[in-house]
Amino acid sequence: MLPDFSDLDGFRTILNSATCADMNAREAAVARDRQLTKPPGALGRLEELAIWYAGWRGTARPEIRSPQALVFAGNHGVCAQGVSAFPAEVTAQMVANFNAGGAAINQLASLAGAHMDVHALELDRPTGDFTQSPAMDEQECLAALKAGWEAVDAKTDLLVVGEMGIGNTTSAAAICNALFGGDAASWTGRGTGVDDAGLVNKTRVVAEGVALHAEDARDGLDILTRLGGREIAAMAGAIAAARMLHIPVLLDGFICCAAAACLQHTSPGALDHALAGHQSAEIGHKALLRVLDKEPLLSLDLRLGEGTGAALAIQILRGAVACHSGMATFAEAGISSA
Repeated sequence: MLPDFSDLDGFRTILNSATCADMNAREAAVARDRQLTKPPGALGRLEELAIWYAGWRGTARPEIRSPQALVFAGNHGVCAQGVSAFPAEVTAQMVANFNAGGAAINQLASLAGAHMDVHALELDRPTGDFTQSPAMDEQECLAALKAGWEAVDAKTDLLVVGEMGIGNTTSAAAICNALFGGDAASWTGRGTGVDDAGLVNKTRVVAEGVALHAEDARDGLDILTRLGGREIAAMAGAIAAARMLHIPVLLDGFICCAAAACLQHTSPGALDHALAGHQSAEIGHKALLRVLDKEPLLSLDLRLGEGTGAALAIQILRGAVACHSGMATFAEAGISSA
């Protein structure tokens, strides 16, 4: 049962109260790994992944049976600044495509055996243009956090969160610039494919937003409120809920990781239950993963969002867990160990 919260301070308290992985289960998983019919370390990083997963699921011999893919959609007022190659109407059109099963995430979630849910968040009411005002007030951010918080199925054993929102790479770049510093250009990429002039304009917008809001923000949740979007806040809420339920998370690309970074900045250790599913082609993602200390499972130059890279990475984690839990030990196989 997830705790409730009525304001951002309540959410902060919950973040700071989250429990850690089950160390007894982790140690038992390490012991099991040493007994499996392979040389020590022969499965490389797969061994680490399985042990990590076992600790969060509280069993030395886990299985992945019920993955969940959540896709959140929101519209951004900053699109009025001409930051995207596509109009805001595409957000709603893509939501219809998700619901019809026609998007890339539908195919990859299905392939991974993941149940997929799509949540459109007030698409007819974009957030504020963050170069002029905060993107959201506290109540708007709170509502979006709760949308993500309540979307996680407690029976899920692995969570992927993705997004759709024209303009949201601009929001993610501003969040990262505000949280981690540097210049706006180092965080701002082409997103949907803006040309050189569009990239200059987009970088200007990011810099103006950060200059307006960063100084008055005390932590990642304040930055999320001022520079984020509803779908970004919803992803943060879902990732936080998964932590409380001890559900491991595979993070998607730049936008998803920007949402996650707001949690980490607010409560160090908030992402211990999360791995980076992949490193996207968006310019700031590599630097963001470095700051978050997350080594990606895949690097395929994806830049679609939707949760696609993380959904594809479910297969890697499934493989790690299947080998760990399904392989015979030396004793079971009647093979002499070293």
